[in-house]
Amino acid sequence: MPEDTLTRLCAAIDRHAAGDDPLPLFAALFAAIRPRRADDAAAAVAGYDALLDLLAADDARRLAVQRQLARLLASRRLVGFLADSGILPPTGFFTELSRIVSHRLLPELPDAGEMRDALHVVFDRRDDWRWLAAIPADRSLRFWRLLAPQQAMAPAERAWLSEQIAEAMLVLAYRISAFEFERDFRRLDEQLAGYTQAFRAVAGEAQRFVDAWRTALAAGTPPAEDERQLLVLIDQCETMLDRAHRAAMRYGTSLALTFSLRRTAQSLHRLAVLAQLMGSQAHEEAGEAAMERWNELTRAALRAENQRNSLRQHLSRGMSLLALRVTDNAAKTGEHYVTETRPAYWRMWRSAMGAGAIIAVLALLKIFAGRLEIALFGHAFLYSMIYGLGFALIYMLHLTIATKQPAMTAQTIAGYLGDARHGKAQDLERIVDLIAAVSRSQIAAIVGNVAVALPLAIGLSLLWQRHFGELMVDAGKGAHLLADLDLLGWALPHAAIAGVFLFFAGILSGFFDNLAAHARIGERVGRLRWLCRVAGERGAARVGAYVDNHLGGLSGNFLFGCMLGSAGTLGVIFGLPIDIRHIAFSSANLGYALAAFDFALPATTVLWAALGVLLIGVVNLAVSFGLALWMALRARGIEFRQSRELLRLLGQRLRTAPRSFVAAPPAEPAAA
Repeated sequence: MPEDTLTRLCAAIDRHAAGDDPLPLFAALFAAIRPRRADDAAAAVAGYDALLDLLAADDARRLAVQRQLARLLASRRLVGFLADSGILPPTGFFTELSRIVSHRLLPELPDAGEMRDALHVVFDRRDDWRWLAAIPADRSLRFWRLLAPQQAMAPAERAWLSEQIAEAMLVLAYRISAFEFERDFRRLDEQLAGYTQAFRAVAGEAQRFVDAWRTALAAGTPPAEDERQLLVLIDQCETMLDRAHRAAMRYGTSLALTFSLRRTAQSLHRLAVLAQLMGSQAHEEAGEAAMERWNELTRAALRAENQRNSLRQHLSRGMSLLALRVTDNAAKTGEHYVTETRPAYWRMWRSAMGAGAIIAVLALLKIFAGRLEIALFGHAFLYSMIYGLGFALIYMLHLTIATKQPAMTAQTIAGYLGDARHGKAQDLERIVDLIAAVSRSQIAAIVGNVAVALPLAIGLSLLWQRHFGELMVDAGKGAHLLADLDLLGWALPHAAIAGVFLFFAGILSGFFDNLAAHARIGERVGRLRWLCRVAGERGAARVGAYVDNHLGGLSGNFLFGCMLGSAGTLGVIFGLPIDIRHIAFSSANLGYALAAFDFALPATTVLWAALGVLLIGVVNLAVSFGLALWMALRARGIEFRQSRELLRLLGQRLRTAPRSFVAAPPAEPAAA
């Protein structure tokens, strides 16, 4: 035990153990063990262990701290802490955002009688949650075992604590019962709507349970009700929420429904914890389980309270909810970019080659549009339409742009990582199979794009020169196209910007797929009167079905094109080095540049430009895949801890079967 920490802890206990207000004691104790840097986990654990060891070795001081903890719990209102801390707020995203911002400008007045506000006195630094999170759960459980406050409570104080828990249970129960009135929940599935009475039943059972406990406490007799029936109803509601989430994946969801599903799940879990705490008072054998649940509750609630006014945490939580809304749809799209069979592999080649041909034409149209002497807005509009409509055409023809894959396949990989969190060997092998399938699919798409875009650009240049007797792209423009590929210039940063746009395009595709399902866009399109008059009812229904199935793909591709087309112009307007580099367009531009110089460039110049095209592709893929995988893991709450074992299996597969990462799969479907 560090001597200076021990000295500070002893001094804090001796100074505040007999105080009228117990709060200064705990503020001093945690100030004594707080590490200098919030991210210093080792120092945090060492200081916490020092406190535990002192309490275990010194009975007099332990009893003094225990008594003050009992007084702290009995002198503060706990309903808000128990029912709200660690649970999503009832206000909307922007209402909560405005509250946090206003708190930064003009801090709120604390209420000394509220436990939530008292905790901000003990943990008065915004980053205290970092080192608190580093404390292992078994250490904090030992803290509560040493200081179990009920042993030091007077009967009146124990009754106060029980009443606060009971009141928090009722707050949670009636909050849960209101969930059945969520219109979006009822429209997900008619079968679900028939079972929403379970949420009302939770409130009724919680009220009976609390009434029985209040009567028993007043009479000093054992309660007539236990918590088992309430826990059964809670379990039924949690099962329904799981079904609702699966239904939302099929039929789409709204941000409000996603928020409500998560908040209700949190409330159900908290209600179960409080019910077990109440029930443990009548069942001594349940005391250890109740202690563990109390430890779990306080760990989550303390962290949430410390982050209650964190702008960063609020924005992160909002982004996580939005990500959860769109990633499941993107994951289903990503499955189409994974080639598991030999025919699918060759279809990927053909679709990528077809896209490469269209990209060569789009790059040429952009070069021609750049010659027009029009306003900057005109250039941005034309470039956006060329890219956007071109990408939409590629999608409608079922062709493949290589860089569109990572943002989609990352969602699929995230789903496999979530299944493999328990470290089963067969799950990790499935991930290796999936990575191999994604790798060969990606390589086929990239080579297919480039293998057609580059020679077709050269061929179009030669045809133009033969027919019109002049260069299609002059040497000045050719030099500019080569400069765009210079690795010592802005090629790679601009490729990273394109990767970010690819990531956003994946999000937009998932968003519009979800919107089409949730808002039933296809059915509504099929009911348009003018469309029915033009195409007939059956034709309008077919159009609606197409929109329903492809709105995400069309919107994502078109808006991705708009982002690519307007980025350079926005950079000029704002005087910033903003532009994009995309591997397929860069390969086509290299072909036009070679033809502009009549293929008389030095070999080193050509090789340097080719290397630029290659690395642009690497950056495109790495940035979009990394962002998409990070977002998918965050949305699903996945913490994958088997990275070392997965890398070992990947290395083993690369040594034993390297061909599976680059070439066509066997005739039989792969395991993935």
